[in-house]
Amino acid sequence: MENKVAIANAADVRTSLSVPDEEVSRRLVAARLSARPMADFPGRLPTTLEQAYAVQSASANRWPDKVAAWKIGKLSAPDRERFKAERLAGPIFKSTIRTASPGACEAMAIYEGGFAAIEAEYALELGCAVLPSDKNYSDEELADLVRAVYGVAEIASSPMALVNELGAMSVISDFGANAGLVVGPKISGWRSLGPESLFASVAVDDFTVGEANPEPIERNALQALRFLIGLSASRGIALAEGALVSTGALTGVHEVQARSTAHVGFGSFGSFEVKFQPAAPKQ
Repeated sequence: MENKVAIANAADVRTSLSVPDEEVSRRLVAARLSARPMADFPGRLPTTLEQAYAVQSASANRWPDKVAAWKIGKLSAPDRERFKAERLAGPIFKSTIRTASPGACEAMAIYEGGFAAIEAEYALELGCAVLPSDKNYSDEELADLVRAVYGVAEIASSPMALVNELGAMSVISDFGANAGLVVGPKISGWRSLGPESLFASVAVDDFTVGEANPEPIERNALQALRFLIGLSASRGIALAEGALVSTGALTGVHEVQARSTAHVGFGSFGSFEVKFQPAAPKQ
């Protein structure tokens, strides 16, 4: 990866929130900083996508780190119908990104007592900055924005055990329920690879929990990038050259516990392991 940590300009987005939403943001950030589990959403759930992303931006402003990547996820069927949207996005912070050598094991922190999972994904590395605009990118233009593709593991975790059950408003507000990214093997020749050449697998504590031949990268992953570019433009966020975009689960969302070990494989391209440990309070 030529630029292992590129800063995406998100934490500088100014937001205008109601007093209750500001308090939600403060409580979400405080729970993560203290690594303290939460039994429920800390206040009134947002009712619109705009409101949820405003809470997310306010929390990014409060967080003591820079945004270096983005995670994309799909909304549940009820939320897709309710909000007329297919995907959601959340920030990934610089200090939570690791690069795994072939066969290496990376230690990643999760919120004990909350929600935690691992997802095998493809991450797109941007070869140039993408500034907010109303440009409508063709598939070819989207592909040309991508410098490299990697097999990665998104570490999904939140102090809220019910973050997913509460729906998209909860997930978006809490950084997309992200807790980090492990960057694995480079997927060479990605523009010409079909499903027969692509394979992803996840095992947790030596038990295989997911395997798949994913859709071609030029199909699903590029559509995730298209979504992020449009969403970022609407929020006034510039995507930096070298920023990583983790484009969604390939084999499913696999729950893990502190002290579990996961093996994440991408067929002939390589594999790595992730050892989970409890998140410690931040000073």
